[in-house]
Amino acid sequence: MAKTQHDYLDEARQVVPEVSVEEVAERRQRGDGFVLLDVREKDEVRTGYIDDAVSVPRGFLEMQVSGQVPDPDQEVIVYCAGGVRSLLAGRVMRDMGYQNVYSMAGGIARWKDAGYPIVRDREMSNEQLERYSRHFLLSQIGEKGQGKLLDAKVMLVGAGGLGSPAAYYLAAAGVGTLGVIDADVVDMSNLQRQIIHSNDRVGMPKTESAAMTIAALNPDVKVNAYTEYLTTDNVMAIFSEYDIIVDGCDNFPTRYLVNDAAVMLGKPIVHGSIFQFEGQASVFKPHEGPCYRCLFPSPPPPGMVPS
Repeated sequence: MAKTQHDYLDEARQVVPEVSVEEVAERRQRGDGFVLLDVREKDEVRTGYIDDAVSVPRGFLEMQVSGQVPDPDQEVIVYCAGGVRSLLAGRVMRDMGYQNVYSMAGGIARWKDAGYPIVRDREMSNEQLERYSRHFLLSQIGEKGQGKLLDAKVMLVGAGGLGSPAAYYLAAAGVGTLGVIDADVVDMSNLQRQIIHSNDRVGMPKTESAAMTIAALNPDVKVNAYTEYLTTDNVMAIFSEYDIIVDGCDNFPTRYLVNDAAVMLGKPIVHGSIFQFEGQASVFKPHEGPCYRCLFPSPPPPGMVPS
């Protein structure tokens, strides 16, 4: 005789203990070291989930759970909408070698009925869900990470050989606000490497050209253009509005100015520099490691370093 759904659930309950939402809430408050695994579909997760839960849809469990829970001895509490899929998912995980798997009885429905909080990520449009769908497949980003990117503000110093590709890819990735500061205009000699500009924009301010390209690439991105030099008079006010500074400038006085302002404001710097076929890239996070001036206390004499 063929097994029914009830038969499968009864068998799952024999090997996957159930825990109440009250017990899960209490253990979370104590800080017990277990993983909370949400096996609902992505559209269900968008309606709300338990904070810090790891999401692996039931249909991808066998393929993806080891990436989220690499240790088979890790204690895992699985939940779904009502407690059925979590039991069946727990049974599969037991077969995969996970020994400490539990199912939250009643699922997130009972969790909400008990008055416990849920969180919702930024609501995205259908266009955004399609645009960033490949990011959602990356466990390091996912929908939650994409929401953070859309809320992020990055300041780019320079829209030239380094700033151009940085701005282009940050815009494509969906960083919601990009500041671009550059006092220069587009020159024909720029175009073999400064990919954010084009032939018909020769003579146009680089900031304006960059804003046009970014607007065409990704309408989600707001561009703040600063067609001016970065100086001691404006640097603090400009940098204060951003989360991260990308330093793609081409001269040492500006590089040291960027460093000093970022250190005073506590802003991380992504630093890049290049000469012909050699380059350097570094991240400086103030107060958690050395800064650019710590590495190079003073700039080289004028004319010492080729431009």
